[in-house]
Amino acid sequence: MGELGMSTIRVGVIGAGNMGADHVNTMHRHVSGAVVTVVADIDHERASAVVGALPDTRATSDPYALITAPDVDAVVIASHDTTHADLSLAAVQAGKPVLCEKPLAPTLDECVRVVREEQRAGGGLISLGFMRRFDPAYVELKEALAAGVCGASLLLHCVSRGVSSAPGATDEFSITGSAIHEFDTVPWLLNSPITEVSWHAPRATTAATGLQDPQLMLLRTADGALTTLEVFLNAGYGYDVRCEVAGERGTLALANPARLVTDSARARSVGYPADWRPRFADAYRLELQAWIDALATGSPSPLATAHDGLVAGAVAEAVISSMKNGGRTVAVQVPEV
Repeated sequence: MGELGMSTIRVGVIGAGNMGADHVNTMHRHVSGAVVTVVADIDHERASAVVGALPDTRATSDPYALITAPDVDAVVIASHDTTHADLSLAAVQAGKPVLCEKPLAPTLDECVRVVREEQRAGGGLISLGFMRRFDPAYVELKEALAAGVCGASLLLHCVSRGVSSAPGATDEFSITGSAIHEFDTVPWLLNSPITEVSWHAPRATTAATGLQDPQLMLLRTADGALTTLEVFLNAGYGYDVRCEVAGERGTLALANPARLVTDSARARSVGYPADWRPRFADAYRLELQAWIDALATGSPSPLATAHDGLVAGAVAEAVISSMKNGGRTVAVQVPEV
């Protein structure tokens, strides 16, 4: 029991913040065939709080000890973005499959290093948490595009808004930590790679100091379609993700997933979630279950790969280059590995 290809996969989760805690809760309550055995965080008390309600789960402040622990078969990395590359490589060196949250790494050079080391180890150990590939709404949108429901895609309009930015957020973080989702989703939806980008910005909101927010990016894919991407970390009103495709014979758009309509004080309203967890709960559950099922059966992971993370990282680097060079159009160059 606990060996890959058998009934129960013992999982260690690195990171006990919102993302890591959510993964622990989802696996414990909603994913079959998995048990969380260890949770690591540099703040031991925070890790202890996450495992408090779980039976037979322990906390540690040492993520590398978690990776090499004999009762950990597979690793989820949900710690700070700057730790992703080194922790992923440690899991690869230990021969353990890893689900690393996006981004694979904040810089393209680190992405290249991770992909090369994984390939040297035989490949296939790293899965990347681009969970929108499992979101039912995005999956339905992709199927409709593939079926030609609205004809050839001409324009995509993507919006990613949040309530407030994380402490210490930078202009680059808006790209590598938020827009990175669309850098994977857009080519996945269109089955066409992003070839060139440009970055633009209006005046910054006064809700954040020292941060260019919102940002607007233009992405051109090899099929000739053009995507507008708005990232607004401090929109204030709620967490709001949108995607609309305009084609030759019509449009397709994600519907508002709100489940409750309120009629009160002579007004009708729907609510917005405070963050990503309610909106993408199904996507994370389905992604984790698909990952565990593949490990249990010894099948290839159906999740995004380390190389997919490298490609998204190349797009992010091009956008950052445009940002630092007056918004000029920059070609995306994916390194050979």
